[in-house]
Amino acid sequence: MTIETLSETSCFGGRIGFYRHPSTVNNCDMQFSVFVPPQAADRKVPVLTFLSGLTCTEENFMVKSGAQRVAAELGLMLVSPDTSPRGDNVPDDPDGDYDFGLAAGFYLNATEKPWSRHYQMYDYITRELQALVFDTFPGDPERHGLTGHSMGGHGALTIGLRNPQMFRSLSAFAPICTTLHSPWGQKALGYYLGDDRSTWQDYDASEVARRSGEVAAYDRILVDQGADDPFLAEQLKPELLEAACKESGLPLDLRIHAGYDHGYYFISTFIEEHLRFHATRLGA
Repeated sequence: MTIETLSETSCFGGRIGFYRHPSTVNNCDMQFSVFVPPQAADRKVPVLTFLSGLTCTEENFMVKSGAQRVAAELGLMLVSPDTSPRGDNVPDDPDGDYDFGLAAGFYLNATEKPWSRHYQMYDYITRELQALVFDTFPGDPERHGLTGHSMGGHGALTIGLRNPQMFRSLSAFAPICTTLHSPWGQKALGYYLGDDRSTWQDYDASEVARRSGEVAAYDRILVDQGADDPFLAEQLKPELLEAACKESGLPLDLRIHAGYDHGYYFISTFIEEHLRFHATRLGA
């Protein structure tokens, strides 16, 4: 597969790069970023993929989280894809809003036209990006963890719980815990999947958790949430995820932090704990 290097530079003894490639899944060019730690010079290393939230690109996590210092210490490769397909022919929100369309792919496979031609982010994350990363970079596919923020936290939970054979560790920051009961989710899935809400359940983190039972791959699922997050009550609803995990027996560790909101100051505060959480489970 052809990969275009947009930029590469040294970082904490490793290398951070930004790349573009033609996506057969999304029928457009896609971009992603990778931090390769110094330990990868002589061996394959574990990988942590971070899925970003609404309005974000492949740059936000790498630029704002401050994750590279600890990832270099632990020998973790970091991967962050863009949040949606893009391009002149890719349809966007009809009203030009931020919560649907470009930068709002919701990590699902759209079934409704015109979205279905391009918005196949579930397959992109679980198939195309997997092959791209592990065929091109020195990552170990047997030691792969998944995390994300907000819309990306929703993606991490739904993808991770549906694919425990692919990921060995799972966490999230301030995830959208339900699409069935969130205005963001209702709007996006209504467009992408249509009016039949029974088709939404595979892309609702709480519903997936309720059906998952005890997923042997995960001894603990770490979720951090800011208590002062302005989207907490209306959009995120972690209490629904907590109830679903209790019902199914999933080992959820939901931590609520006073004084923190939804942004990258919150993520950068707790990113080291998440990196060490994943490193322990991935054998870094």
